[in-house]
Amino acid sequence: MATPTPYHPGSRAVQDRVGVREAADHVGRAIGPGIRPVAAAFLELQPMLVLGAADEGGRMWASLLTGRPGFVRATGTHQISVVGGPAGSDPLAGVLAAGHSPVGTIALDPRTRRRMRLNGTARPTPRGLAVEADQVFSNCPKYLQHREIEGYAPDETGAVRRGERLTPDQEEFVRAADTFFIATTAPDGVDASHRGGNPGFVHVTSPTHLEWRDYPGNSMFLTLGNLEADPRAGLLFVDWRHGTTLQLSGTARTVFAAGERTVRFTVERAVESAGASPLRWSAPDYSPANPPR
Repeated sequence: MATPTPYHPGSRAVQDRVGVREAADHVGRAIGPGIRPVAAAFLELQPMLVLGAADEGGRMWASLLTGRPGFVRATGTHQISVVGGPAGSDPLAGVLAAGHSPVGTIALDPRTRRRMRLNGTARPTPRGLAVEADQVFSNCPKYLQHREIEGYAPDETGAVRRGERLTPDQEEFVRAADTFFIATTAPDGVDASHRGGNPGFVHVTSPTHLEWRDYPGNSMFLTLGNLEADPRAGLLFVDWRHGTTLQLSGTARTVFAAGERTVRFTVERAVESAGASPLRWSAPDYSPANPPR
C-alpha cells in the first residue's frame, strides 16, 4: 500500500527535479487537518491574516484581512472563524460572500517571526467567514523580517486604483518591498505563502513582468508545485508603514538554470488600495537568512 502524501504530482515533480523528495517526505509529516492547541493560541494573537482564492472569473488573488487580536480564532480542531472580511472593493469580496470557496490562508507574525498556514474551504457567516481546514502546518522563520506594531490607524480604505500594468509608483513600491505573499492553486486546493528578502529581491523587468529568485526553503515546494500544475497566481505587497496594499493577479512560471530557480510573473490585473490596513508597523529588522541581492 502506498504511503499517504500531502503532495500532488506538481510538487512531486519539482521535488524530484531538485532532488529533495526524502526531505520533503520528512517535513510533510507535519501537514495535517487538525489545529493543535499551540496553533490555536497563536491565531488568537494575530492582527492580520492573508487569504488566497480565485475570484468569480478564476483569477487568483491574495487579500489582507485585519482586526484586533481575536478576530481570527479556532472554533474547533478543524475550523477557524474570521470576524469581518475583505473590503467591498477587494477582488475576493464577491466570491467569499457568495458561498463555499477553496482558500489558502497564512497567519504571519512579524513580531515573533512565526507563521502558520491553513488551507481549506471558506463559507460566509453572519459575522464574517469560517474556514474548514484540510491542511494545517507551520513554517520556519527563514526570510521573515522582524517588525513591531506602532499603532492602529482608522480602518478606512482610501482611493482604489485598478489597472492592467504597474504604474511607475507601483514599480517602486515593488522594488522597495522586503516581503510579499503569493496565492497559488492546484487540483487539490489553494495555498497562500510568503516570500521575503532584502529590498530589491523582487525585480521589475517591465510594467507587466516581475521576477524573483526562489531561495532555499523547507523542500515542500507547495508554491512551485502548484505553479507546475496551474500557472495562475496572486501577489500581495503591503506598505507596512502606511497601510497601502498592492494586489496583483496573473500567471507565473519557474525557470530552472545554473542550479537556481527564478519565478517569472506576468501581471494581468493590479489593484492598489490606499490605507487598506489600519496596522502601522515599525521599520524592519531584516532576517539574517536573507541572501545579498
